Amino acid sequence: MKNRLLILNLGGPRNSDEIPKFLSDLFEDPFVFDLPLPEFLRMPLARKVASSRSEKVQETYASMGFGGGSPLVSETEKQAEALKKLLEESGEKWEVKIAMSCGYPDLRELGPDWTDPKSGTIILPLYPQYSRSTVLSTAMLLKKSLGYCPSGHPGWILPFSDRIEYLESVRDLILDYFQGKLKREDFLHLEASPVANWQNIDLIFSAHGIPLRLIRKGDSYLNEIEKNARDLEGLLREKGFAGNIHLSFQSRVGPSKWTSPNTLDKIAELGAKKTERVAVYPISFVSDHLETLEEIGVQIKEHALANGIREYYRIPALGCYPTFLEALSKFVFEAKLAVERGGTRESCLCLTRGGYDPEKENTRCIATR
Repeated sequence: MKNRLLILNLGGPRNSDEIPKFLSDLFEDPFVFDLPLPEFLRMPLARKVASSRSEKVQETYASMGFGGGSPLVSETEKQAEALKKLLEESGEKWEVKIAMSCGYPDLRELGPDWTDPKSGTIILPLYPQYSRSTVLSTAMLLKKSLGYCPSGHPGWILPFSDRIEYLESVRDLILDYFQGKLKREDFLHLEASPVANWQNIDLIFSAHGIPLRLIRKGDSYLNEIEKNARDLEGLLREKGFAGNIHLSFQSRVGPSKWTSPNTLDKIAELGAKKTERVAVYPISFVSDHLETLEEIGVQIKEHALANGIREYYRIPALGCYPTFLEALSKFVFEAKLAVERGGTRESCLCLTRGGYDPEKENTRCIATR
């Protein structure tokens, strides 16, 4: 049996021509554009929202300098190539593909030899934390073609924000950034100079926000983000970081209530308290794209400077940071071994971490419960 690894991400348009497809996939997904409406009303609204946002989104992507699109796909390709090389250091041969839930390369276009973990493929969603709008959304997308939810299979790698290998890689990236050890050629739009007196700077962990209605449905995302921040704080304190650490949420859209505090509000609050130096790390992302480069790197930075912050630093996402790739390779080999030993998953991931009951939703789950 060939060793296959499928790396999954949310996606982003590679160029301006792909923006309509990306937005349609995004808003038509009931787990992403989750509204308290019957589907026959939600779907037309989703298509209208996708169409209405196209022009504004096109302007934003054009301003980023990546040919009118997002670098997320190309950054994920770099991660896939680097991870393949690392996996093959074991002496094994690996085939590695990437696929996106929204846009291209389209996950829907892959056959079961790549999407079915029962075929031996290891599936790695690049989401550190669980959320209905990411992990559950992807699992349900695959369920349409497979006939069952694949997240219950041991070949599906679980969210990894609680794994020490991942946590230490984030800690080391942050410290390397502060000390000017990261290389410009390895990260997009990187400011690589050392940060003076970094031990006492205010550090914000900025996570992608989600509507509170998802939390009320049982989504564990907020709890996982909060634990992730606490774990990272402990690791950073051990290495001499003494500054204030904050958790906030970005990318809010629409009038409904989202996880809080919003990163913009947190920045304004710090400015009002005469805080002069702030660094922001994108705790829920592992690849740089619109939300890290444009939102954190430009929009939130401008907001910070306008609110009295004198020094503002954007810490990059992990990308191809070596210890992060080493962590991922360990997770892949663990999943491969579990499959070879005929292991089973003891509980339904979507139920325990997403509040999604397979029995009520007529979804076949292969996890033992």
